[in-house]
Amino acid sequence: MLNLSQSLNGEGLGMERLNDECFCLSLDEEALKTALESELGDAGLAELVRERCPYVFSSRPVFLAQAQIQRMTEVVEAVEEVVSLPAWQERVLAGCSEVSQHAQGESTGVFLGFDFHVRGQNLGLIEINTNAGGAMLNAIMARAQRACCPEMETLVPTLASVLNLEQDIVAMFRQEWALAGQERPLSSIAIVDEVPESQYLYPEFVLFRRLFERHGITSVIVGPEQLALRNGRLWHGELAIDLVYNRLTDFLLEQPAHKVLRSALLEDAAVLTPNPRAHALYADKRNLALLTDETELVSLGVPAHLREVLLRGIPQTELVSPDNAERLWSERRRLFFKPASGYGSKAAYRGDKLTRRVWGEILAGNYVAQALVMPGERRVAPGDDGAALKFDVRNYVYNRQVQWLAARLYQGQTTNFRTPGGGFAPVYGYPGQLEGRR
Repeated sequence: MLNLSQSLNGEGLGMERLNDECFCLSLDEEALKTALESELGDAGLAELVRERCPYVFSSRPVFLAQAQIQRMTEVVEAVEEVVSLPAWQERVLAGCSEVSQHAQGESTGVFLGFDFHVRGQNLGLIEINTNAGGAMLNAIMARAQRACCPEMETLVPTLASVLNLEQDIVAMFRQEWALAGQERPLSSIAIVDEVPESQYLYPEFVLFRRLFERHGITSVIVGPEQLALRNGRLWHGELAIDLVYNRLTDFLLEQPAHKVLRSALLEDAAVLTPNPRAHALYADKRNLALLTDETELVSLGVPAHLREVLLRGIPQTELVSPDNAERLWSERRRLFFKPASGYGSKAAYRGDKLTRRVWGEILAGNYVAQALVMPGERRVAPGDDGAALKFDVRNYVYNRQVQWLAARLYQGQTTNFRTPGGGFAPVYGYPGQLEGRR
């Protein structure tokens, strides 16, 4: 085996060896069941996870070098600095709808997800999400990791480090409440999604509800049609809702079914997090074109040292238009195409897989073209039959701070949670997890 300390502090090549050859850490299925049911008090939740999302947890971790992690952190911090600039906010919010321009105090939105491809010395921020799922699932997974050799023992998170993450999650929601200008304690949260019981990650909603309730916050899991606006407050039945944890993918609340939520936001009848303004500032993929255009960055007053980090850490991105269509088609094999307002890799295409029919749909839609950055790979079983799965790395970010790292293992063009052996995987080499052993 490679020297562990050297690998953790290397430039990434040693860590790739670990991703290819190390099978000393795995997911303890019994510990996972205990974490889901005994410790958290949800009998049947383990079975629900198995039935609903059998490939949500990978059996193996992903290893990253400290240098790779530091580079991701630098990109996150640079993006946060740019988004905080009044010139950036004026630029990206210009022409946006009323709901996207509406600020609730200084709240910024929970669970920003900065997703990277990391492979050796190559690294690229491929997108930013404002409703990044999986944080609670990763906290549960961290309770169920098993090391099979002494060299790996120090990498497995302790229960204390996991509890710290869970406490940080609750503190984040309370801070959003306070940043929105509320002075009384946060007392109720509605976790909202379309037909939540049918969502792939519904088990995570249950975990959030249990977490909030353990900390004295009444919580319900509801669809948007179950909410009502009256007397200046948002209600679920007779329960007044203080804060909505928004898991909807209608980011601008444009659908008729979301009219109540839209009105509640505009009237400040409840705090909505994340909200349309956060999506406009961070997650609209057209922003990636601004972040990789040095001329635009200079015009926005972005300092040179931040421009360098952004241009080195984000793949070149541009809007697809009739003016550049011929060139982009000719260069398609080195590009990835994404809808500007898309999510979950829906309707996203690698250029080398494009047909003329799909290309026509891209030209008719609102797409960006991004330089292709190859994902890392992790072999999940030894021997010649051990499959090498691709992975991306999600940085969960709040208030400019990286809270946690998680990888997502998959086969195919994009993450899909449909790959045997794939799903969320812990990232080892992450300072926060190591510090949790103190």
